[in-house]
Amino acid sequence: MSLELIAISKVYSQAHDNETLEALRDISLTVEEGAFVSIIGPSGCGKTTLLRIICGLEQPTSGKILLRGSQIDKPDGTIGLIFQEFALFPWRNVIDNIGFSLEIQNVSRKKRTERALFYLKKFGLDGFAHTFPKELSGGMKQRVAIARTLMNDPGLLLMDEPFGSLDSQSRNAMQEFLLQVWQETGKTIIFISHNIDETVFLSQKVLGFSQRPGTIKLVLPIDLPYPRERTSQDFNRYRKTILDFLSQERTKRGSEQ
Repeated sequence: MSLELIAISKVYSQAHDNETLEALRDISLTVEEGAFVSIIGPSGCGKTTLLRIICGLEQPTSGKILLRGSQIDKPDGTIGLIFQEFALFPWRNVIDNIGFSLEIQNVSRKKRTERALFYLKKFGLDGFAHTFPKELSGGMKQRVAIARTLMNDPGLLLMDEPFGSLDSQSRNAMQEFLLQVWQETGKTIIFISHNIDETVFLSQKVLGFSQRPGTIKLVLPIDLPYPRERTSQDFNRYRKTILDFLSQERTKRGSEQ
């Protein structure tokens, strides 16, 4: 699902002191259909703001976003958004959590159950249909959250630090799981992370954002075959490029304070 960002800027008004906060400045980007693109950068550089603008939850101060040539200015069912927080309903079991998005569209219980069971099997959750979120591990909760998002069959997945709360072993497993989902479904994915290894392991391209206001300062294609070896020399070369970029941004921030 081809996505085009044209000169996106975002400025917030701060009513308490009559000043403004510039979050994003002149973001222009094209993401081809089926691509996996990650965004990395300092905290507060506007990464989450950009995802919210892409999915129509916020409006840019200037610029526009085109999805397959049509402008986005409100939430669109063809775009799925997944946050770090699992956002599962604790009073609903797994199958009812997964089926929720179809339920509010008045899809029959039979049809949404059939579709939910498909994802339960696909995601290795067969025996947990009637389990409640509090009984699941963090990785399993995130699988449920991803399954619930895919129930609407979005062409574009926006993921904001989805594995940030997981331990390292679970995080690695979920990265491998996400790669499998991406390769099997052909979804377009934009993925925010603060983890350098994660971005190199997953991405076809990594975008590095500057300090606020966020601008694209690094465009790094990752030319490595899948599956990727995390300890290889080539992997570490990409890792160092991103690490050096982030270090430079931190140095700039320190010199400006």
